[in-house]
Order: sequence, then C-alpha cells, then structure tokens
Amino acid sequence: MTITASVTLTVNGEDVTREIEPRETLADFLRRDMQLTGTHTGCEMGVCGACLVLVDGKATHGCLVFAVQAAGSAIETIEGLSERGIIADVQTAFHERNALQCGFCTPGMLVTAHSLLAQPGVPTREEIRDALSGNYCRCTGYEAIVDAIETVARQRAGEEVAV
Repeated sequence: MTITASVTLTVNGEDVTREIEPRETLADFLRRDMQLTGTHTGCEMGVCGACLVLVDGKATHGCLVFAVQAAGSAIETIEGLSERGIIADVQTAFHERNALQCGFCTPGMLVTAHSLLAQPGVPTREEIRDALSGNYCRCTGYEAIVDAIETVARQRAGEEVAV
C-alpha cells in the first residue's frame, strides 16, 4: 500500500494539485509529474546546482526539498523563465560568450544568474563567481559563464559592453 499526500502549488504560474508520495522530491515531482525535465538531478545532495528552481522567488535545490514541503509555494522552473522571456538576454549572452557546452548544468546556471541579476546593482566578477559556487560545470571552466553574466548585468545597467 502506497501512502500519498495531496499537494497544491503553483508551477510556472499554473495552480497544480497532485497526489504524490510524501518522500518525492520537488525535482522528481517537476520532472515526473509535471514533465518539466529542464530541472536536472545530478548529485542529489544539493551540491551541483543542476536541480535549481525558484521557490517563492528564491533559488532552491529541488533535490533537497520534498514536494509536500513546497505546498502553497510558487515554483518557477527554467521552462517558466524561458517561456516568459525573463532570461532571454541571459540565454543570448551564454550563447554569444560560448558559456554552453554539454548543457547539463545550464538550467541551474541560468536560474543562478537570474537570481543574482534580480539583486540591485551590478555584481563584480568575484560576486558572480561566488554566486556560481553552488553550480558545477565540468565543460566550460566557468570563465565564459562569468563573462556572460557580467555582460548582461552591465547591459541591464545601461553600460556599453564590447561583444
């Protein structure tokens, strides 16, 4: 006999109610129940950042939160950010600055970048690196990712940026 719990939350602006097992992580819920596969599961210990989503506007490791813990919350995934066009400039900068390789870490990197860029001011390269310290990338060496985020930060602040 499987025990389930009813969970209601808002995912990418849509109210959702599902019967789930209480032990199901938010990342698994988004991937399996909602078919939102942009939220990746990597280390499943909250270290790699591949599972990052926004929970009530805060970047959160979906692998460390049970879906029932997120009940009543607003969840935004990489798909929601992309569909609303909120991160279009960040995605473009990642492409232009060659900050993409295999792509496994990219959704988490974009969520981190969005969260950082939502803060007031233009972050320094050191602040960008610090924000990215919770995201693992085995392909790019991070410099191109830092370049891309810095480019967007400066563009959003109205500064001229060499491409």
